[in-house]
Parts: sequence; structure tokens; C-alpha cells
Amino acid sequence: MSGNYNIPHALIKVLAGLTFVSLFSFLSVMVASAEEPKVPFTHTKGGKLYKDNCAVCHGGTLTGTKQGPPLLHPFYKPSHHADFSFYRAALKGVQAHHWEFGDMPPIQGITREDMDAIVPFIRWYQKEKGLF
Repeated sequence: MSGNYNIPHALIKVLAGLTFVSLFSFLSVMVASAEEPKVPFTHTKGGKLYKDNCAVCHGGTLTGTKQGPPLLHPFYKPSHHADFSFYRAALKGVQAHHWEFGDMPPIQGITREDMDAIVPFIRWYQKEKGLF
């Protein structure tokens, strides 16, 4: 059966309004998931050490900067760069091999104990952001 449907303008307005509300709700969820996760107490030390020693190059939200690559990139999943890679890079430096930022020098003043807090923070953050 085909024909001309007489849909009241009021119904069209209601449906348009519901579509807008649904879209608004969807976008609100997307924005909320894009917000920064609250760092749990167990990672606050690592988060502070990361901010003080790593963020200048890798970004405060692990998204990289003009000086260094994003640690939220799949190259830095545990299956590609294991935890020891972060230790080695920070403590001894590393030659550039995925990016064209140049070699990473050792981080002055960073200790293995510092890295024992930083690496779990990075892995927690990566997981929170859905990298793995």
C-alpha cells in the first residue's frame, strides 16, 4: 500500500526533538569517555614522575609532542615494546627506530625506582585509553 502519509507536524517536531536528544546523549557519552581518567592512588607517584620527566616529550596525556612520539601508539603496546624497553630508554637512552624525532638520550636523574612507578602508570593509562 503506497500513498501519501499525512504525518502531523507536531509528530515530526517530536521525532526531530527525540533525534536531537539522542544525538546529544550520544555526544555527551563520547565526550565523557574522552575525559582524562582519574589516576588511582596506586599510580599517583608514577603519574607525577611521568609528568616531571617524560611529559615534555611524550605529552601529558601520552599523545606525543614535537619532541617525542605518542606512547598511546600501537608501537608501545606491551606486545611490541615490553616494559623493559621503557626502562632501557629512560635509563640508557635509545636510538631512533620508529620515529624521526632523533635518538632519545637517557633522562638525567631518573632512577630504576622511579621507573618502577612510571612504567605501571604508563601501562595503566594506555589500558584506560583502550590501547590494549
